[in-house]
Amino acid sequence: MLCRKVLGRGFDSRRLHQTSLRNFGQSEVCRAEAFWAKADNCIRYFDATSRQAMKFYYVYILQSEIDPKRFYTGFTEDLDSRLKSHNSGGCDHTSKYRPWRVKTAIAFNNRQKALYFEKYLKSPSGRAFAKKRL
Repeated sequence: MLCRKVLGRGFDSRRLHQTSLRNFGQSEVCRAEAFWAKADNCIRYFDATSRQAMKFYYVYILQSEIDPKRFYTGFTEDLDSRLKSHNSGGCDHTSKYRPWRVKTAIAFNNRQKALYFEKYLKSPSGRAFAKKRL
């Protein structure tokens, strides 16, 4: 509990509390430093695990390099391999106008929202939105 008194609320910045640390004795400062060392390790662990667990779903718009007026909208979990698939002729809809380049890619962390957005972009109002904004 002493660390909480020294450092204020939860995970506030150390710099904000430098003046308050000066008012306490050496043992309290040592305890506070030990608290921050544990907190830093927990935060680093959380960041590392959350990055590994975070999965993105991409809605992308491709533009043909041969005919710049041609676009293709799609959804994928791996953008690089999907672009390679389009450029190698793996998709019937895009093999005619290859090579393609990514004009826009939007990452979602929710699969359903990404699919809804792809469906919207393929609608007439979504095409107008993409043409004007993306």
